[in-house]
Amino acid sequence: MRARTIALGVTALLLGGVAHVITSDEFGRPERKLTLETFRPILYPSPAPDPHRAKFTLCAGPIRANCVVDGDTFWFEGIKIRIADIDAPEISQPQCAGERQAGIAARNRLLDMLNAGSFSLLTGWRDEDRYGRKLRIVARDDTSIGETLVREGLARPWSASRHGWCFADEPG
Repeated sequence: MRARTIALGVTALLLGGVAHVITSDEFGRPERKLTLETFRPILYPSPAPDPHRAKFTLCAGPIRANCVVDGDTFWFEGIKIRIADIDAPEISQPQCAGERQAGIAARNRLLDMLNAGSFSLLTGWRDEDRYGRKLRIVARDDTSIGETLVREGLARPWSASRHGWCFADEPG
């Protein structure tokens, strides 16, 4: 009888441990594609609409308060933010000249959009990425700025897999 109780206790602990590993962010749960719809339940009751506003510049130099790094990364009030629902071309380490050009276009458009008025920062199921950047959906009037960049062809929806921005016949 005592062995049976111990066996049941050990089984319960093992099942609890497996459940923790499956549901914990610490153990590599696959990233989910985030959309504005993912966050609608979080927004009820809604706070003041689009509470954030700042004058943004392009990032240059060591001091970064309100500036844009590239098409999916910016600094706001001294905090580095990665737009969670998109992937934009790289500027700092592009794989080809075309990627750099596309990255500059995406960065400049993001700069214009952030300076166009107030916006909201919505948190998803992950607070930050492995580089310490805060992961946020950036929205204005319940429309994702990331989705706008995708519609304009300057970014693509975020997925956990990485895809290049260069064509095979394009010189690096």
